[in-house]
Formats: sequence, C-alpha cells, structure tokens
Amino acid sequence: MEFSQAKNKFIQTWGALGSQWGINKTMAQIHALLMVSPEALSMEDIMSELHISRGNASMNLRSLIDWGIIFKEYKAGERREYFVAEGNIDELARKIAKERSKREIKPTLRVLEEVTNLENTDTKEAAHFKAKTAELYEFVSRADSMLEKITDYKENWITKTILKLMK
Repeated sequence: MEFSQAKNKFIQTWGALGSQWGINKTMAQIHALLMVSPEALSMEDIMSELHISRGNASMNLRSLIDWGIIFKEYKAGERREYFVAEGNIDELARKIAKERSKREIKPTLRVLEEVTNLENTDTKEAAHFKAKTAELYEFVSRADSMLEKITDYKENWITKTILKLMK
C-alpha cells in the first residue's frame, strides 16, 4: 500500500471510530490528520487535505482544543495559527477518558440518581424499577470512581498495569 493510500485509510477509519468515543466524523478525521502529521498544520492545510469548509474546520478544531487533545502552535513571522495533536498516546487516552466521563458518565449518573428517588413504590413494578436503577447507579458510580482514579494518577502502578493490559 502506498503512503497516501495508507494515510487516507487511517484518517477515514479514525473518523468512523470517532462516533464511538463521542465525537463526530470530521472532528476525528482532523485529529487523525494532526496525529500523523510530522509538523503542525494550518487550518488551510487541514481544509485542503480533508476537503472541508472553513466553518467546519474551525468548529471542530475548537472542540478538539476543548477536549485538550490538540493545541495551537505559533510560528515566528506567521499570522496563521497552526495545530498539533497531543503526541503522548497515554496522555491522549487519559484526556479522552476524562472528557467522556464528563460528557457521558456524569450526566447518566445524575439521571440514575434522579429516577431512583421515587416517592411512591407501592407497586411491584415501581419497587423493581427503584431497585434496578439504584443498582445501576451504584455500579456506574463505582466504575466512574475507578476511572477517575486511573486518569488522575498517571504515574501510579495501577494505571501502568491497565495500560499494559490494553496493549
């Protein structure tokens, strides 16, 4: 496979995977392009490479910056902004895990907590509902706590062990 084919295949595949970790296809494609680029790219470079509009590029670059997985880079004598992806894969995984927790797990916990606080559990169905949602809340809460501990302590033994198991 030629380099350009391999690069395009990677960008397209990463873009398709993006929806599985909570971002849109274009956002993931921009991230993939920046990850495999040996130097920082301008918005114009990104637009040209991915055939996307300025508005689409701008919005998705801003979101990637908010996630903390790309950064702006300035070059002396240049007015353009350049962008570069987080280079450390372990750090990238930590940031994505934290952001997914904030966007997905925490809101789910709030809903589970709210629906578990039923006032009237006189029926068998309502009692069962309360028991199952409370059980789910406890499980998701423990999982989120474990994820927080893992992502907060990047140099501890448990994180290193889990990251080794994931390889």
